[in-house]
Amino acid sequence: MSEITPDLVRHLGVLARIQLNDDEVTLLTGQLDAIVDNIAKVSQVATPDIAATSHPIPLANVFRPDEVGETLTHEQVLQNAPDAADGRFRVTAILGEEQ
Repeated sequence: MSEITPDLVRHLGVLARIQLNDDEVTLLTGQLDAIVDNIAKVSQVATPDIAATSHPIPLANVFRPDEVGETLTHEQVLQNAPDAADGRFRVTAILGEEQ
């Protein structure tokens, strides 16, 4: 049995900036407990002679050749922008925002 407690779930909620009610805390406590227990079971089975895998079927990337195509002009790019300045998109500042 893992050590996932309702207090830990509430703390994780604060760190993630998620407001959790008591029902959600109860539900997530059980779910996170099951996840941690299952990870522990997998860790017990893992041995050095078994190679780690991220996918059961080997994957290969499929690439297409790069082809030069038509691009938009600077004016076309900015024509639908809500706000532009000095040939660039203008957005509101987010730095210094209260966390």
